[in-house]
Amino acid sequence: MTERFDPAQADTRWQAAWDHAQCFRADDTSTKPRSYVLEMFPYPSGRIHIGHVRNYTMGDVLARYKRMQGHEVLHPMGWDAFGMPAENAAMEKGVHPGGWTRENIANMKAQLKRLGFALDWSREIATCEPDYYGHEQALFLDLYEHGLVYRKESAVNWDPVDHTVLANEQVIDGRGWRSGALVEKRKLSQWFLKITDFADELLEGLSSLDKWPEKVRTMQENWIGKSQGLQFRFDLSDGGSVEVYSTRPDTIFGASFVAVAAEHPVAQGVAAHSQAAQDFIALCKQGGTTAAELETAEKLGFDTGITASHPFTGAALPVYIANFVLMDYGTGAVMAVPGHDQRDFEFATKYELPILRVVAASAEDADKPFAGEAEAGDGILVNSDILNGLSVADAKAQVIARAEAEGWGEGKTVWRLRDWGVSRQRYWGTPIPFIHCEICGVVPVPKKHLPVVLPEDVDFATPGNPLARHPTWKHVDCPQCGHAARRETDTLDTFVDSSWYFLRFASQPGDRPFDPAQIAQWLPVEQYIGGIEHAILHLLYARFWTRALARIGKIDVKEPFASLFTQGMVTHETYFRINDTNGQPIYFAPSEIERGAESATLKADGAPVEVGRVIKMSKSKKNVVDPDEIVATYGADAIRWFMLSDSPPERDLPWSEAGIEGCARFVQRLWRLFGSETPALPETGEDAGEDKALRRLMHQTICGVAQDIEALQFNKAVAKIYSLTNAVEKAAASSDRQEAARALLLLVAPMMPHLAEEAYARFGDGLIAQAAWPQFDPALLVEDEVTVAVQVKGKLRDTLTVARGTAKEELEALALASEKVQRALDGAPVRKVIVVPDRLVNLVA
Repeated sequence: MTERFDPAQADTRWQAAWDHAQCFRADDTSTKPRSYVLEMFPYPSGRIHIGHVRNYTMGDVLARYKRMQGHEVLHPMGWDAFGMPAENAAMEKGVHPGGWTRENIANMKAQLKRLGFALDWSREIATCEPDYYGHEQALFLDLYEHGLVYRKESAVNWDPVDHTVLANEQVIDGRGWRSGALVEKRKLSQWFLKITDFADELLEGLSSLDKWPEKVRTMQENWIGKSQGLQFRFDLSDGGSVEVYSTRPDTIFGASFVAVAAEHPVAQGVAAHSQAAQDFIALCKQGGTTAAELETAEKLGFDTGITASHPFTGAALPVYIANFVLMDYGTGAVMAVPGHDQRDFEFATKYELPILRVVAASAEDADKPFAGEAEAGDGILVNSDILNGLSVADAKAQVIARAEAEGWGEGKTVWRLRDWGVSRQRYWGTPIPFIHCEICGVVPVPKKHLPVVLPEDVDFATPGNPLARHPTWKHVDCPQCGHAARRETDTLDTFVDSSWYFLRFASQPGDRPFDPAQIAQWLPVEQYIGGIEHAILHLLYARFWTRALARIGKIDVKEPFASLFTQGMVTHETYFRINDTNGQPIYFAPSEIERGAESATLKADGAPVEVGRVIKMSKSKKNVVDPDEIVATYGADAIRWFMLSDSPPERDLPWSEAGIEGCARFVQRLWRLFGSETPALPETGEDAGEDKALRRLMHQTICGVAQDIEALQFNKAVAKIYSLTNAVEKAAASSDRQEAARALLLLVAPMMPHLAEEAYARFGDGLIAQAAWPQFDPALLVEDEVTVAVQVKGKLRDTLTVARGTAKEELEALALASEKVQRALDGAPVRKVIVVPDRLVNLVA
């Protein structure tokens, strides 16, 4: 073997060999046990970032290991290819979104191949291609036929510059995330999926996902938001009434005002006779609609002059139009209890309304002042008349019982979850397969006419949706009556694309979205890996989509992902100088920096730069590392090993040059170790003897590394491999050393596949990618020797290394024979001997 391992040569050679042998192509006809390993597929932004490398390395190690364990493994890759970034590029760079996206896919695919991932590229999909989204359109129509898709007018976030609806997450500080324009609330006809029909199922299904992180299940549970409360009526001073819903009816004696949304009939009635109310409602429409927006925005209100009668006390509570109440949530009106709700507290403080404490830790705290904010904690009821002294739960029950008995309210279960609005006013997405006919109304596109393909000749010079102003594409004859009609010009939310892609990976017939028999063979995904940022929406939508397809008889799977792992981010320190002109930091990339032990300088001028915090890698902070540069310098195996080392995989991993250099050195160290062994085992008589300790460690390591990979505790597996490497290096030549070195080669194969193939080729046994995981002897997992402490009058005086299970009499004899023990006894007679087998001998003198 050559003195040094050359990754530049080995990486490309073995990647080509794997492709030629089709090592990673999943066989649908195989009778082996099946493992479906999947990482969340990337958006083709143009470059693979280092976070992708960590994510995909983890999945790759598991997929390679499962294959070595004799499983038929499905480990596919594709592209979440629709969305606004491509459309923005079209507007900013004058390119077509399709060309921009497909060029990015080609670049990123090449990057992934250079890292040696064991991916089944024969199943590659891109959601922007008609052979994917045409099937999505068919599934959308199936759901429509079963009543799970509908269209209605709804309040939306409208960007007046980009002329498009924005998702709540795209509204930042009340402004459009791209244009920066103040967002308006508008009423538009939108398409919805009935996810609320599955609220109970989605909530109950979480209990079966015991291999999901608890925090993810909690986040989904809170998002679904099942709550028991009271829906009741306030009688108004103008002769009308207003319905409200409260999850905390126990706090009813703390109510000091009622607030209604700008679109509420009470608000609209006041505005009909008040210009000031009209102006305030127009102001409300400029705000965002996200929960975060409502929490952080200044609380504003308009006093309608109407009062609401408190159902217990008869007190007249003022009714306000408020900017923090939304018509689409609950009844569009709220009972405001400032002492125990922060939004109400801020509003009451601004408008000098009463703030009453009705829940306290004890009766003695009934008059305790508030410390500048609401208190939402548990306790007992105070200042609440008939409820005083009751627990929160008992008070809730009593208020609901009285409301129902007197006929002014009823107990009700409500959900935070809302139906999923999937309409987007943009070009680069899946066309919604419906046609609008003035005679027939809204008509589904016949399935024989699918896919409805996006037109290529689109104009992005004008803001807004190019499909809506396309001269020909939207004009079509009605499939029912034949008269002139128009296509739906909205496209689907890209979350729809990613809500079923795992099904298409598992089965790809040409004439339908998937074959249910093949889905039953592969699903649910055995291990799903991705970022915590997708813990709510993507995972919830994927769970809903799977259950919806099961309900209409398309598949027989209800939960798509049996096990979920959310990996930590890769982080890096930042480098910057402060701009003398505006006081803002100017950031520099790590490649521009010369880093010392205590300082950092800019390579361009040799002058010092500030070293900032270690944070998530970000283009804006320029603290990103290009995987291609690392692979070119150190090889794919070094970067893969770095991603698995040190930090537990669920925690953030700080990137460092010293760390990757250390990994590269370990690659060379293993190369030298494997090169020191001859391919054939020594002949009898040439063996330098047995090495029982090394043999035992080898079997323990084989078992331990397997368990760690199964548990995705890669850093622990790495630590065990380091220990075995040290032991093999130190061992004298023997058949045990030879066997341990070969086992070590197999153990590192999922993690350092290129190095492993290069070394394994010397044995002439084919590809290590197709080799079996080494076997271990269970009998050798338990140490056959133990260390027994010997105490004299409770103080440690010596230790004994003996065979496990040594008899008490022998342990006592060995202890008494110890010179150290005899010195400690100093001639004193032993009155009592306490023996704990395999652990302790205590002599009492």
